[in-house]
This record gives sequence, structure tokens and C-alpha cells, in this order.
Amino acid sequence: MNRKERTSLMDALKEYMGQKNIDEDTLIKVLEESLRNAIAKMFGTDSNFDVIVNPDHGDVEIWRNRTIVPDGEVENVMTQVSLSEAHANGGEDLEVDEEFTDKVEFESFGRRAIQNLRQSLVSKVLELEKDSLYAEYSKRVGEIILADVYQVWKREVLLMDAEGNELILPRTNVIPRDRFKKGDQVNAIIDHVEYNNNNPKIILSRTSDEFLKQLFAREVPEIQDGLVTIKAVARIPGERAKVAVETYDDRIDPVGAVVGVRGSRIQGVVTELRNESIDILQWTSNPVLLIQRALSPAKDLEVKIDEETKRADVYLPREEIKKAIGKMGYNIKLAMLLTGYEIDIYREETQDLEEEDLFLTEFDDEIEKWVIDILLGIGCDTAKSVLRRSKEDLLRATDLEESTIDHVIQVLMAEFEDDELPADRYPNLPPRDPRYYPATTEGAADEDHGDEEETETAPEEA
Repeated sequence: MNRKERTSLMDALKEYMGQKNIDEDTLIKVLEESLRNAIAKMFGTDSNFDVIVNPDHGDVEIWRNRTIVPDGEVENVMTQVSLSEAHANGGEDLEVDEEFTDKVEFESFGRRAIQNLRQSLVSKVLELEKDSLYAEYSKRVGEIILADVYQVWKREVLLMDAEGNELILPRTNVIPRDRFKKGDQVNAIIDHVEYNNNNPKIILSRTSDEFLKQLFAREVPEIQDGLVTIKAVARIPGERAKVAVETYDDRIDPVGAVVGVRGSRIQGVVTELRNESIDILQWTSNPVLLIQRALSPAKDLEVKIDEETKRADVYLPREEIKKAIGKMGYNIKLAMLLTGYEIDIYREETQDLEEEDLFLTEFDDEIEKWVIDILLGIGCDTAKSVLRRSKEDLLRATDLEESTIDHVIQVLMAEFEDDELPADRYPNLPPRDPRYYPATTEGAADEDHGDEEETETAPEEA
């Protein structure tokens, strides 16, 4: 390898590593380690070699250190040199057992050594490239990136950034209404970076709360400048979201700044999130007021909170219950995520409750809470409000299993006598299921047994 070849090698390495953001010190280290690895593979050790890399001049020098031995006693030419050879090559003043250092050309080691050097360089550079990629994207976690769809698989989508690096968007991190095909450009947030089988894996997300925050930061200058802060986010990706914002500048309306004139700012975010409905509310450190705002559009709320258990009981007019719970229970679910409180909904005690009726929430020991939440979501907040509706109507409105609806109806019916459920007002009730009346069945059996005893003893009295 002559001087010109070494210079071109250095230039090529510099250019390549510059593209990969690898500094010159690392370049020197890589080349030195690769040369040493190649020497070690050839001779079993590199301990008696010094490698000097001068990137400014493109010089790569290799110096070999050998021990001088008497003539005719050389056993290993790589570690020993005869006294006469040392004297003939500039070591006239050296004696036996002293160290003789001479410069060697790498190409003198042969083609195999050059091949080992090439393989070692490729391996080292590839390893550095992976480390550089991991370090670069680890610093960019939480940043939005625009990438091209390269391939769509069942469980994930493979994307490419501008430099050709592979990015992974798992299906679990995709908005339900997202539809991708090869060549599409996709915005996503860098969620995290992990090492998998010694390869960096860059994971993206379109469903994280941080993605929503960064989209607003991109659309709203006041957020970029720090005048408006996003304090909390709650999302059901692709369906609905709630965002609480705050400002320390009394001259700024934080909600108006985020929404924009005629919704101009929020519309860009909504479109990117596949028409996800987004509610913007003003943050407050008062938990009662925050819960009231989070349950919007419901109005006239009375909130009682327990700070220790982080629970909140909310009382509101009957006509506001459906609004507070929202379609599929989304509104109350998001309110709980946003505020950090477990929220229970009740109708105001001041409202007239139908005589001998019971709130649905009183049946949480027999009916699962999520089923009760769905029934509340369709406006059924009491037992009789459920029983007045036909089974077909309940199936259609709730999308629950038929067996679940049958169970709910029988549980509720068991709380009332027949005269409390007149046929003219409850025409759709099924026959009572004996399994829900164990006490009544046992009592009836005892009664029958008592009658038999009386019948047996009657003749004796006669």
C-alpha cells in the first residue's frame, strides 16, 4: 500500500464517516484498531507492533519491535532479529537482548492481511454507524419526524427517513383510521429507541399524548414561545381527546390561542389525527373546577371530592347525565384520565325520583361497572328506566351480548314486586327467572312442607 493509496483510503474514510457524523478521533481509533486486528489475525499477537495514524498527511505507519538475538538463534522472525541483521539495518550500536525497531509496510504482510484489514474496517465502521444512529435518535425522542412508508406489514409499518434509516411504526401505535401504502409520507413522534439483536430499533407512535402535544406546538406560536403551556392531555386515539392549557400572561386567552380564529389552528391537528374530536379547556389547580370543565359539555354540576382516595362524586340534572358520560362513555373516561380522579355520576338528589326506583350505581355488586357505564351512556340511570325499554332496544343501543342484557333485566326485576311493575307501563318484561329468587323458592318449599304436616295430623284431631 503506497503513500497515494493510503492517502486515498484516509480521504474515503473521512468522507464516509463525516456523512455518518463520526468525528476524526474516532476515525483514527477505528483505523488503528482495524490494523491491529489484522496483524493479530496474521501473527497471533500485535503486542510488539506500534501503529501511528496521521490523518492530516494520510500517513499510516507500522513499527515492529523485536528482540536482538545472536546470529543463528532466531526462532520467530516477528519477535526476534539477528544481531547482524539489526546492525545492517541501522542498529549498529545495539547489542544482544536489546530492542530493535524497524518500519514495515503493511502490504508486505501479504494479500491475506489486506483482506483481514478490509473485513475489520467494515465491521468496525458498521458498529460505529449503529452506535451513532442510536445516539442520534435517542436525543430526538419526543420529536416529530416525517418519513416515507417503505413497506406495510400486518403488525407494523416500515418507514424510511431522509438518510435511509429504518423506522418502525407498530400497529398498536397507529390511529385506527390510519391507512398507509408504499410511498406515503407520515408524521409520527419518535417514541423510543431500543437495541434489538445488536441493532438499533427506532420506534414511532401516532397514538401517544406527546404526539398531540407536539402537533399543537407546531401549529401554535404561543406554545413554541412558552406563553401557553399544555398542562395535561387525555386521548382515545382517533376518537376524542381533551387538552388542558394554561398561560401566565393575563393578556392571552389560552383556549382561544390554541383553537385559533374560526378553528384555524386546531383544524390542522384534527386533520392529522384523522378527525379526532379535541376539546380544549383552561387548566386550573382547583380540582373541583377542573372536573367541572373536564366533564363539559355537561352543565350544572355539583362535585364532591375525596383527596385521599382520589374519588369524585358528581351530581347533575338528569338531562345532563348523558352529556357528562358521552358516546361510549368517552367523555367521562377522558375526564378521569385528565384529572386523575375516579368519577362517579349521580342524578341530583333534589330531583324527583320515581317512587320505589333505584339508581343503577346501587347494583354494582351484581352488575359489572363497565356495563352500568354503558347503560348510563344511553340515558338509563335508574332500574325502572332500563326496565321500561324492550330487550331489542337495549341490544341495539348498547351493543351488549344478549345474555348480559338478560342478566341485567332479571337482576333489576328482582328488586320489585309485580304490582310495582304494572304491565301497562312495563309491557316488555320477560317472565321472572327462578334462579334470581333463591330465598323465595326456599320459603315456598317450607310452606308446602308445613301444609303436608297439617294434612297428616288432621285425622288424629278429628
